[in-house]
Amino acid sequence: MPTKYLLLSIVALAGPFFQTPGLLAQDAQGDQEVTQGPRIFFDCQGSQCGSTNDTYYRTEIPWVTWVRDQQDANLYLIMTSQTTGGGGREFQLDAVGREQYADYEDQSFFRSLATDTQRENVDGISHSLGLAFARFAQYAGFRDLVHLEGNQIGNVARQTQIVTADQANDPWNLWVFNVSGNGNFNGEATSTTRRFSGSLSASRVTPTWKQSYRSSVNYNFQETNFSSGAQFKDVRTDWNFNTTVVYTVAEFWSAGFTGRAGRSVRQNQRFSARISPALEYSLLPYDEATRRAVTAFYEIGPVYYDYFELTEYELIEETRFEQSLTLEVSARQPWGDVSLTVAGSHYLHDFDRNNLRVSGNVSFRITRGLDVNFGGSYSLVADQLYLPFEELTDEELLSGVRSAATDQRHTIILGLSYRFGSIFNNVVNNRFPGGGGNSRGFPGGGGFRLPPGFSF
Repeated sequence: MPTKYLLLSIVALAGPFFQTPGLLAQDAQGDQEVTQGPRIFFDCQGSQCGSTNDTYYRTEIPWVTWVRDQQDANLYLIMTSQTTGGGGREFQLDAVGREQYADYEDQSFFRSLATDTQRENVDGISHSLGLAFARFAQYAGFRDLVHLEGNQIGNVARQTQIVTADQANDPWNLWVFNVSGNGNFNGEATSTTRRFSGSLSASRVTPTWKQSYRSSVNYNFQETNFSSGAQFKDVRTDWNFNTTVVYTVAEFWSAGFTGRAGRSVRQNQRFSARISPALEYSLLPYDEATRRAVTAFYEIGPVYYDYFELTEYELIEETRFEQSLTLEVSARQPWGDVSLTVAGSHYLHDFDRNNLRVSGNVSFRITRGLDVNFGGSYSLVADQLYLPFEELTDEELLSGVRSAATDQRHTIILGLSYRFGSIFNNVVNNRFPGGGGNSRGFPGGGGFRLPPGFSF
């Protein structure tokens, strides 16, 4: 007798929703809202986030109450993601209970494929969100929201999350390739701009090795005619090749090398090449990287430059050794996000030829609805070996087609936001989106599709 597997599917009871639209019911006066499901605060940043996707998730999971501030929530859910070896993404869902449910914690994952459409991505995420919310609803005692249905499926092999190259008949041996290209043309009576670019990449990721190779080429044409009769023209072709090979040495250690080669007209480099052995140490386990990370990355190696014109040291080519150390700290918690990077590098032949950069971002929730955002970077620059011997013209400085000498760079971003009003975030109205009515609030358009045996 063949083994039977039980497929569990979550189905929202439709009865309560036939009486009132959506999840929120109103009293006779229409001024009091009554919630019928757990209150959810959804913290999503990065891939598959944003107002359009957020609207989609709320539309497809109407049996919970979406709130605008975590202080009003029963469940706080953080979604982060990282790239997988096949070019897709792994989404990590971390659910943390609040108030009387503070002891509740849950974690789940969803993996998209590189070939998935936007619609397939958001459908899969909605599916995973629904399962996470249903598990919490069962734990917290919310009743008459979901129930389970069992479907008997015979002769179906149990799927595993990871399939190795030995288990799968993979003619590509886990290699993934990507080819892309684009071009644009802009013109006016006094100016013309043409840009073309293309790229080719290959990667292979296993639990032990990670390899990535990427090359790109960019063509730029810019012509401007001034009222005085003068003309400015800039024509340049740049290209670059980058590679990273990493080996998993131990739980917290990784070793490998990075390589770069390319051509940059703006930086006076007809050809440049570098290969650097590298070592990385992670203070925390790598599987926690999407939520928190503390790493130190060191690399050292030779770099070769062939210049278009003489540098300020009257060199047309040179080979130097350079080393660098990068320290990174990042965390994403219910109170907000924080990241800090400190990077330093210098050429071994002259320690005065160095670069020190400090950058960071902080998003901190002060109190209900009040968030402060601060970010910035500051660099001390003393490693511009490529600066030309001849001074740049005014046109080159104005257009930015050539790099100018500098001893520092800085950027500062400061923001403050305050939200107030209704705590509920369930209602969706897609009429005249964006004020122009030219785009819909549904990624991929159309109705919602779930796997067989699963429905809300």
